[in-house]
Amino acid sequence: MSRVCVFFADGLEEVEALTVVDLLRRAKVEVTMVSIHEKEEILGAHGIKIQADARMSRIDDYQEFDMVFLPGGGTGTDNLENSGKVKEVVSEFAKKGKKVAAICAAPRILGGLGLLEGRRCTSYPSVTDRLLGGVVTENAVETDGNITTSRGVGTAVDMGLELIRILCGEKRAEEIREEIVYHRM
Repeated sequence: MSRVCVFFADGLEEVEALTVVDLLRRAKVEVTMVSIHEKEEILGAHGIKIQADARMSRIDDYQEFDMVFLPGGGTGTDNLENSGKVKEVVSEFAKKGKKVAAICAAPRILGGLGLLEGRRCTSYPSVTDRLLGGVVTENAVETDGNITTSRGVGTAVDMGLELIRILCGEKRAEEIREEIVYHRM
């Protein structure tokens, strides 16, 4: 079974974070929602309180995970970007060829770490200038090698299905798409 670490920070975009977590769990992927703060209750960008599964300080070995996912949101992304540990884990995953995913404003963190150099990527429109070295598209989701990026709330289902495809295969992603009655307009 695949294991995914999702970093949660105050100010995250709730729909992006929880849609991806929900879809991955439907596909039987083991997801751990990890608070980057010294508390487990996260306050989302729209005032929704979310209970994380664990605190960052209590996880000893991130290498047990197959993927790390960064939800977006303006303040949430700022908080993730200001965490040395988040950047360390993301950089280490990328360096080892492990899977890294980010949505909305969070791909700017990948750009700042130099992880998008020459790669197709996408993000929320206001941060495309921070996808340093990336080949920026307006596609809902982009996967280039071990890096997957997505644009925002409106593409959260696409992102979740793409991560299922990567971790569990095309067939499982299609089963989940049908289960949730998802049809692109």
